[in-house]
Formats: sequence, C-alpha cells, structure tokens
Amino acid sequence: MTRIAKVSRKTSETDIEIELDIDGTGKYEIDTGVNFFNHMLESFSRHSFIDLNIKAIGDIEIDDHHTVEDVGILLGEAFLEAIGDKKGIMRMGHAIVPMDDSVAVLAIDISGRSYCNMSLDFRNDKIGDLSSDIVVHFFESFASSAKINIYGTCEGYNDHHKAEAVFKAFAKSIYDACKIEHDEIPSTKGVL
Repeated sequence: MTRIAKVSRKTSETDIEIELDIDGTGKYEIDTGVNFFNHMLESFSRHSFIDLNIKAIGDIEIDDHHTVEDVGILLGEAFLEAIGDKKGIMRMGHAIVPMDDSVAVLAIDISGRSYCNMSLDFRNDKIGDLSSDIVVHFFESFASSAKINIYGTCEGYNDHHKAEAVFKAFAKSIYDACKIEHDEIPSTKGVL
C-alpha cells in the first residue's frame, strides 16, 4: 500500500503544488515565500517522517494570509487522499513537546469529521515574517480539508519556541495516528 498524494490548486491569490508521502523518511523541499512558515513545515516533515514537497506562490506582497491558508487547505487534501480508507491506522495520536521555555500539547483524531480547537496565545503580531494569528487558521484549514480533529495548547514566553513546539507536537501526533497496527477500520461504525 502506498500512501502518497500529489495535489495542486491555482487561484487568483495563490498557485500551490504539494507532494506528500506519509510513509517517508522526513525529507522535504519547501518554498512558500514565507520563511518562518517554511521552517515550521520543515520541522513538521522531519518529525512526522512525512516526505513533503511544497511549492507555493502567493500574494505575499499583500500579506501571508492567503498563502498560509491555502497551503493548509491543500496539505489537508493531500493528507486525506494519501491516508485512503484508513484501514489499520491507530487513528488517534497525541504529543507533549517541550522547547526551551515552551511546551505544546496536541492531540488528533483521524475521524472523518473536521474540528479544530487551538489555544495559542502568541505575544507578538509576527513570528519572523509569519503573522502569528494565521497559525491557528493554518490548523483550522488543515483540519477542515483533512477531515480530522485537532486540539492543541501551548504555554511559554518566546513565540518562536511556542510555534515550533506546536508544529513538532502536530508532527508526532500525526506520526502516531498514521501507524498501521492492525487490519481493521478503527471505528464502531466500520467506516471513517
């Protein structure tokens, strides 16, 4: 079974191509035009062992909103396609990840239903060149198109550390939830 997807989308605001391999080794090639966002997606790839190629061109001369949102949407679509019928997966995953002064707690459920509840109180408007308020929206966009539940919190002082801890916790949660451990659909309904 291969759990690979390649998706693309072009709008008047963005032009994005994503390739994803759930059973990869954490290799990545990422260029979104938003450097700190690249760093977070690279960290996600490395710690989830998902191979990830992302090429995004967006209207970042306006701001980073459309690019980050559309990458979240398309990355969720790629994940949904790659995960397939979900037969044998663990389905749920969670992680507690510290990073210096910060700690993130994140849990996911690959449930076939979308919901996102993130409490990430950043101190500043920007983390590098990334708008801090768009971080939660990235996860909302991913959850919606991937049809998964995401719950996350983070505490700490340094916004860079907080964001990185969240993306690493997301990576570890996805990695665990995607593990194939049996040959059943993990649901009393028989379908996810």
